[in-house]
Amino acid sequence: MPVQTIESAPPDTTRRTPRVVTVLASPVPIAELLSALSHALDLTEGAPAGHTLRSCMIAMRIADSIGLGMSSRTALYYAMLLKDAGCSSNAARVTALFGANDHDVKPRMKIVDANKRIRLAIETFRTAGGDQGLRSRISHFMGIARGGGVTRELIAIRCERGANIARQMGFREETCAAIRSLDEHWNGCGHPEGLRGRAIPLLARIANLAQTVDIFAGAKGTAVTMRMVKARRGTWFDPQLAGIVLTWRHDARWWTYLREAAPETEVAELQPDLGERLVDARGLDMVAQSFADIVDAKSPFTYRHSTNVSRWARAIGAKFFTDEAELVRLSRAGLLHDVGKLGVSNTILDRNGPLFDAERTAMQAHPVHTWEILRRVRAFSDFAKMASLHHEKLDGTGYPWKVPAEGLNLPARILAVADIFEALTADRPYRAGMSVEAALSIVQRDRGTRLDGDVIDALEQATTEIPLDP
Repeated sequence: MPVQTIESAPPDTTRRTPRVVTVLASPVPIAELLSALSHALDLTEGAPAGHTLRSCMIAMRIADSIGLGMSSRTALYYAMLLKDAGCSSNAARVTALFGANDHDVKPRMKIVDANKRIRLAIETFRTAGGDQGLRSRISHFMGIARGGGVTRELIAIRCERGANIARQMGFREETCAAIRSLDEHWNGCGHPEGLRGRAIPLLARIANLAQTVDIFAGAKGTAVTMRMVKARRGTWFDPQLAGIVLTWRHDARWWTYLREAAPETEVAELQPDLGERLVDARGLDMVAQSFADIVDAKSPFTYRHSTNVSRWARAIGAKFFTDEAELVRLSRAGLLHDVGKLGVSNTILDRNGPLFDAERTAMQAHPVHTWEILRRVRAFSDFAKMASLHHEKLDGTGYPWKVPAEGLNLPARILAVADIFEALTADRPYRAGMSVEAALSIVQRDRGTRLDGDVIDALEQATTEIPLDP
């Protein structure tokens, strides 16, 4: 892919004289941040682009229909934007259990009615083993069958993690409870607690119905969606809420609007009057850290990777920059540089061995995903380009754009070195983490050819000042 095809590879004209960066000119709505970052959550679930936002649109229409109070509408609104915040935490387990691409498994299993055991077993068998052949399919299917409460376990991991992320961001317990109970069913056969009927929080009942409607509407069309809602009324769904959605059957204008409207614009306009929550610079750091945690939860081998890259990038940057705003920018870029990995299957991320060509191509596309996600976020736009260049090298042999030295400014060079050093010192599927000395020795091999020598010197100095593990 030529460098010119993406805006994130500008030539560097101020390598040693950093521009003045404003940490945050004015507070921004957190709804704007979450709406833009929802693209990352869609990626990790293997969901179509805009799924989270369309689900929010559906949920808010249901809220209108039942006259939901403003406080609860606000809680529901944010629950919908963060409903999949915990999904990365079970991706590795799903991949190992099914022996298949988690981005294929999750969408396929979401549309199966788990109350119909035979149909569930058939779809599980079809999905297990991926494309590895019949023997693998049988082996993984039997493992799932013997697992007993494995579905409950996987959903519990996701729901608890999602609720904790919302709590970490400071949202009310009503929002957190809706996320935690997202997969409970009216008949008590849902997860993680098997809540029944009105014991399920109302906002969770709305959210479950809304997300399922969007999944079916996109994959199967309106008619099939309506049949699904009718069939699951009183089993999966609150009968009253399902009845409301069934009245939309002939509202062709609504279904067209749902599929064709610009979801980010529509969701911004749906924000409840009491929901205008603004975040300052500290709030931006909180959001960035929360999404870094979401990214790092996707694989057991990336635990704290984003946090540590951020720490090393800031420590290196302090050797060059006195402007706090530039250091904040580096720190946030480090936290979010790998957000695009949410679009990479764990069959690739957790591979203990060499990748096939197609897998390597998919892995090397993750900076493109990073760019596509971060450029949507106005408050993160000043580092979206730099964050997406973290695998580029001075000699043009990096990926995915093969940007040469003249296109890599100092912050991008710092991030590249911080990323490599952290990866070398962390445990990976194929080796234990290296010592500081061994990692520095490897980094030095690329000095002046692929990596910036001055940045390596700054890293070496930083390793004498801060510990490898915080």
